[in-house]
Amino acid sequence: MKSAVVVFPGSNRERDMIAALTAVVGTPPATVWYTESELPQVDLIVLPGGFSYGDYLRSGAIAARAPVMRAVAARAEAGVPVLGICNGFQILCEAGLLPGVLMRNASLRFVCREVHLRVETTASLFTRHYTEGQVIRAPVAHGDGNYRCDDDTLARLREEDRIAFRYVDNPNGSLDSIAGILNEKRNVLGMMPHPEDLIEPLQGGTDGRALFEAALAAA
Repeated sequence: MKSAVVVFPGSNRERDMIAALTAVVGTPPATVWYTESELPQVDLIVLPGGFSYGDYLRSGAIAARAPVMRAVAARAEAGVPVLGICNGFQILCEAGLLPGVLMRNASLRFVCREVHLRVETTASLFTRHYTEGQVIRAPVAHGDGNYRCDDDTLARLREEDRIAFRYVDNPNGSLDSIAGILNEKRNVLGMMPHPEDLIEPLQGGTDGRALFEAALAAA
């Protein structure tokens, strides 16, 4: 599987993602700077976590207008899998590739701890190696992880089985405890927790590894 990690000013989890992809796939991903207007031919595009542009304006709002995002949107439309983690999820929402928005945590405090997630659907290339209802662990580290959308959007997400993960112990006040969602084509996944930080026993667990192995198998 060939993959690419897109890096923005303020990204700080790209090294974690590169290490995870290298460990699972066996080869390091390409690293793409935000000013690029084209992407290499890859089987997976990842927008990593961090604080693009210092989270000024709104988290992900400035990065969503970066030149590279036009290429990301075109590849997503063509069916290429796109994964956005934490700030990557925020960018995908701000760019219109996923519905809704990520707002300040309900506590108005930065949350950095391990949480539990329930796998809500296995009908995606990212989640198919889990079992529906399975509870997994994953770290979170964000100040703007409170997922919000209007009633019609929430109804569609539920009806179309596009809620990928829900928090068991909601750390940020997200609507319907949503931790991750899919687009209509089911090839774009955005989630706030960091599965890339639980793929090796030395990290304290391997609950996140199945997500990357599923993407590898799909490729």
